[in-house]
Amino acid sequence: MKVYQTNEIKNIALLGSKGSGKTTLAEAMLYECGVIKRRGTIDAKNTVSDYFPVEKEYGYSVFSTVFYAEFLGKKLNVIDCPGADDFVGNAITALNMTDTGVILIDSEYGVEVGTQNIFRTTASLKKPVIFALNQLDGEKADYDNVIEQMREIFGPKVTPIQYPLSCGPGFNAMIDVLLMKKYSWGPDGGVPTIEEIPEEEKERAQELHQQLVEAAAENDETLMEKFFEQGHLTEDEMREGIRKGLVDRSIFPVFCVSALKDMGVRRMMEFLGNVVPFVNDMPAPVDTEGNEVKPDSDGPLSIFMFKTTVEPHIGEVQYFKVMSGTLTAGVDLDNITRGSKERIAQIYCVCGQIKTQVDKLCAGDIGATVKLKDVRTGNTLDEKGCEIAFDFVKYPAPKYQRAVRPVTESDAEKLNAILNRMHEEDPTWEIEQSKELKQTILSGQGEFHLRTLKWRVENNDKLPIIFEEPKIPYRETITKAARADYRHKKQSGGAGQFGEVHLIIEPYVEGAPVPDTYKFGNQEFKMSVRDTQEIPLSWGGKLVVHNCIVGGAIDARFIPAIVKGLMDRMEQGPLTGSYARDVRVCIYDGKMHPVDSNEISFRLAGRNAFSEAFRNANPKVLEPIYDVEVMVPSDVMGDVMSDLQGRRAIIMGMSSENGFEKISAKVPLKEMSSYSTALSSITGGRSSFTMKFASYELVPGDVQEKLLKEYSEQNSEE
Repeated sequence: MKVYQTNEIKNIALLGSKGSGKTTLAEAMLYECGVIKRRGTIDAKNTVSDYFPVEKEYGYSVFSTVFYAEFLGKKLNVIDCPGADDFVGNAITALNMTDTGVILIDSEYGVEVGTQNIFRTTASLKKPVIFALNQLDGEKADYDNVIEQMREIFGPKVTPIQYPLSCGPGFNAMIDVLLMKKYSWGPDGGVPTIEEIPEEEKERAQELHQQLVEAAAENDETLMEKFFEQGHLTEDEMREGIRKGLVDRSIFPVFCVSALKDMGVRRMMEFLGNVVPFVNDMPAPVDTEGNEVKPDSDGPLSIFMFKTTVEPHIGEVQYFKVMSGTLTAGVDLDNITRGSKERIAQIYCVCGQIKTQVDKLCAGDIGATVKLKDVRTGNTLDEKGCEIAFDFVKYPAPKYQRAVRPVTESDAEKLNAILNRMHEEDPTWEIEQSKELKQTILSGQGEFHLRTLKWRVENNDKLPIIFEEPKIPYRETITKAARADYRHKKQSGGAGQFGEVHLIIEPYVEGAPVPDTYKFGNQEFKMSVRDTQEIPLSWGGKLVVHNCIVGGAIDARFIPAIVKGLMDRMEQGPLTGSYARDVRVCIYDGKMHPVDSNEISFRLAGRNAFSEAFRNANPKVLEPIYDVEVMVPSDVMGDVMSDLQGRRAIIMGMSSENGFEKISAKVPLKEMSSYSTALSSITGGRSSFTMKFASYELVPGDVQEKLLKEYSEQNSEE
């Protein structure tokens, strides 16, 4: 295989909503380039992209697939991304590694929420975008309506390169307004017939051609002057203007294809080969120090590991992009991220599961390697003396959680190893061993996302697992002052145990002064603070302890033991066993024994006095509240609103955004556990949402009573 230079390489991400036809288009692209001799289908389970067992089982893409094509003397590296929102992490990774996004739109359904979400990602990363209207042969395909919708949502930069002569099952011809030719196909697609534009279409074609010329000329002053002088541009001049417009995101070209029938695919690939930016046409990426790293084949060698898969008969396969320099097989590199050394023994160019061994890859190219010792997704590997590091792939926060455990408890360690390995394959699968909840919490982008993981663990690793509702990380606090004392006394022969603690607790408020007098009933308690400890709590809030002991009632050496007792109860609150927060304690009196007093006695006395006072201080349970934003089509907005209100949501606002309605609400985490599934069901998969922690708020009285009852029953069973 030829060694392609940086100025001969183009990296492209294939994007779009679920069902838009990306995998089918990838097959047609590979067929047109001669990489495969026969196009596979999703139904036959023999496509290049969907080759993992779980993808064949479910019939949709789960992982991004890297493939390459040698076309028109260039190398096109393409990453075919899953369309479901649950697997958005793959698309985000792919866009960071590539230079142009080809976004497929289903001509029957138009712009979907997932399409908008991925377009926003391209905007944040400043990546060029080309749209491809697919399935123009579908029963409900409507080109003009979709173009109008696209311009409403994405703006006037949407610029058709082609338009179909008819949509629906009869689609077999289109007008290309860049080349000003008519393309038509036989029933089986493939090689088109290229003809002059029919007379009846010339006016429309000329109008769209003129719009395209103007859009191309806008991106180059020289071209603009020439356009004003001559009124037209040559084909090469238009290509150059469009390329610059793509880089600046001032033009979004639109192509027409039927991926299933291989109509229009080769023409789109010609555009990709001739017009879209090369690696070195795009702004250089920035390393962790903020320095630009240009894709220079003669520069220091640095590669970024962006993807890991575990493949049958091979093991771990690591995918990388050569950020700088030229990578050759057999080179030794330093793992800058982990501080280890690696030898890149073999280099492959990849086409799905087909791997072609090569000797060399230049800056900007994408490849894979195997049998690395200590490399993880997101690591940077450099040649000796080079200290470049990258960390630019940012993933969205998870939206769906389940507690996971093996059916057989002895398999817990094995399960953790599998989950950590799978996190390497898809970083949007997050695993947390929660000390607070005493559960292993698995977080992802949605129910399908986690269900896919479960299928793989049970079918590939043969380990049965159970998904459960995760416990909610409630918090406990108090709303008024209370007093208690407790004597711990134990005698069992020899030295005994004795400790007595008197304390007052009250809600802690930042900056509030310490009262010098408390009154309970007819009794007054005067405080004289000798020492103060402020303990910031890792779960939020504070514990503030004032030592107000006078006259040596408790020796100062026992105060740390009392504080440990208080922390015992802060870590396992008296009401529900949840973390407690924002409590101020005044230890004002007590008793000790010259022989029997010790640290454990005062720890237990402090713990029990605190528990009693806490229960008398009008305690409340707090629950986590999340800011939730839902993007929905207007026709289902009422149903979505009703569902949210049934989840104790407080609607904060509504607005319209690019043809969709946006609902902003505050919702308790307890009510969000199955929301992604419910929203998909209500809207037919046409909506999406984001959620972000906002605050802890008091639970309603009936909810608190239920929680206390459940905790009491649980303790009595134990």
